[in-house]
Amino acid sequence: MRCPACGDTEDKVLETRTTNNGSAMRRRRVCLKCGYRFTSYERVEDKPITVIKKNGDLQNFDISKIERGIRICTDKRNLSPETIDTLIANTEEAIKIQAGPKHEITSEAIGEETLKQIYKVDKVSYIRFASVYRAFDNVEQFVKEIESLAAKAEVE
Repeated sequence: MRCPACGDTEDKVLETRTTNNGSAMRRRRVCLKCGYRFTSYERVEDKPITVIKKNGDLQNFDISKIERGIRICTDKRNLSPETIDTLIANTEEAIKIQAGPKHEITSEAIGEETLKQIYKVDKVSYIRFASVYRAFDNVEQFVKEIESLAAKAEVE
């Protein structure tokens, strides 16, 4: 594994865990050259999922795009790295299930599933993600979403 800090390929595995749903191995590593600690993931390589974009274009599913969005919306929210990693893994697993045997899913379904998974973990992160995903362009849209969130909380 190449060190993200110095590029050296010599490292030592400090800890190995399976993710909550067992779909991946999480390994904590330390670079033997510079001492930088980093995490790697080992996953089974499945048939790629095809994403059907709003304009009809087809694209390969890339979990790193969702991960980037989740990390941005959960930034400074006092969530543990394990919670965020679990959130990403759960989102990916739910998307794979929705894609089914055809290995196809719409970009809208991916966005809605990501919102659903974030909602379970942190409501503020949910609003932050929704504001970008749904392209809020005024305060009224924020207020409407927050009111909807408050109504859901009352029902629960």
